[in-house]
Amino acid sequence: MTSSAPRSSPLALTVLALLHYKPLHPYGIQRLVKDWGKEQVVNVRQRASLYRTIERLNGDGLIAVRETERDQQYPERTVYEVTDAGRETARAWLEEMLSAPKQEFPEFPAALSNLLLLTPEEMTEVLERRLGALTENLAGLETAMAAEATQGLPRITRLETEYLRAVTAAELEWVRTVVEDLRAGGLVWSKEQLDALAAGPVHQ
Repeated sequence: MTSSAPRSSPLALTVLALLHYKPLHPYGIQRLVKDWGKEQVVNVRQRASLYRTIERLNGDGLIAVRETERDQQYPERTVYEVTDAGRETARAWLEEMLSAPKQEFPEFPAALSNLLLLTPEEMTEVLERRLGALTENLAGLETAMAAEATQGLPRITRLETEYLRAVTAAELEWVRTVVEDLRAGGLVWSKEQLDALAAGPVHQ
């Protein structure tokens, strides 16, 4: 009986990638994710999630315990290193994530598919709030890009910020056009239309 292939995730890939540079304990991994600005693309705020990922990678043989650090000032810390299998797996995951668009199910499109629960006025209000949040996010990303550029970092280390900036700008523009259509009366619906739609086609 063959074991199943290790399951990929953005956090698991990031852990393996960071361990390529040097052995680290979980807190060191969490700190590097923040210091390198990777918290924009992986969530390490919940330390339990990071520990579960590390345990899974260790169980799959992709990382191994290098040593246990003992210091009077800190609790005992386990230092991990990437294995040869981990290096191969990280490369395979990276190539797959880069080359093959994945069918994901983010919240925003799911909410858009159920907008019929709202009136046009309510929809306008909530999308205007999203416009404000997107505007703030875009400003933050542009500030981050400017800061990264002044630090002299090579562009390869800034591509995720470039991508997030482009995606956020595109979403901002699209949401703005929808709000404008709502305000102009170009996007309207009625309860009667929705009831007829829910009833399905009328068969003669």
